[in-house]
Amino acid sequence: MAIQWFPGHMTSARKKAGEAMENIDVVIEVVDARLPAASCNPMIQELRAHRQRPCLKILNKADLADPAATQAWLDYFNRQPGVKAVALSCKKASDVARVPGLCRPLAPHRNDNVKPLRMMIMGIPNVGKSTLMNALLGRKLSAVGDEPAVTKSQVRGEIDLRHVLVDTPGMMWPKIAYDSDGYMLAASHAIGRNAVIDEEVATFLANLLLARYPTHLTERYGFDIKGMDGVAVIEAVAKRRAMRLKGGGLDLEKAALVFLQDYRDGKLGRVSLETPETRDAMLAEHARLLELRKQEGPRADAPLPAEPPTDE
Repeated sequence: MAIQWFPGHMTSARKKAGEAMENIDVVIEVVDARLPAASCNPMIQELRAHRQRPCLKILNKADLADPAATQAWLDYFNRQPGVKAVALSCKKASDVARVPGLCRPLAPHRNDNVKPLRMMIMGIPNVGKSTLMNALLGRKLSAVGDEPAVTKSQVRGEIDLRHVLVDTPGMMWPKIAYDSDGYMLAASHAIGRNAVIDEEVATFLANLLLARYPTHLTERYGFDIKGMDGVAVIEAVAKRRAMRLKGGGLDLEKAALVFLQDYRDGKLGRVSLETPETRDAMLAEHARLLELRKQEGPRADAPLPAEPPTDE
């Protein structure tokens, strides 16, 4: 199943963000530290490039991500021109307090009471933009919720005389190019449930964890994972938690939701769904399959696989 999700208000949000960026000095792009590349919206890069705006890239929810993978991503992003990357948790006051100071060197010409630093918070839904906005302002201006696309309009506020903030609605892009990105985004709750089948998303996540973090599953659920695939993991969760339908069969939909929520809440341990290396492997495999399709001709119309690349 190819996952696509682009609510109508996001077209308007993109247009307004492009217009507002003319009067912005620094873009603060918030991504999910567990899937930093998959949660980067390519439209934000396009808007930044057009206006030549520097970027503070915040890998939020770093307390839920694998520290080694996070460091690899910081090294990766900090090699990009015009980008400063930092890993933090927008729920920690000490982390949030660092943000204005990290932005100032990116726009040294706006560093006084006459010319306040103007910052715009951008990112896909449900990565913590509004949480960051409210924490920086010390008051609630942006709606916060555990559902994607809670914020639907721009919100402006002043931190102090030297710092102005604009929060934008979470923006997806019209077409998710890679199936595995769609599954990672859905697993991390950046995509509305109406666009996904929870059991398929949970199976994808279980396969990924079996490949990269198998002991996390055993530690959380207490079952032996030997010989299991993703489907078997969800079945085992259902059995372990006594999730059954009225007829006695396993309630796999409920088990899938519990499994996904455990991941989202960090109960499966510190997990990263991608690293720079696995990202490169996925892109290379995708390019290989596309080339095979070209060689085989128009009848090769089967969807590309969404299985995550292993570390082998």
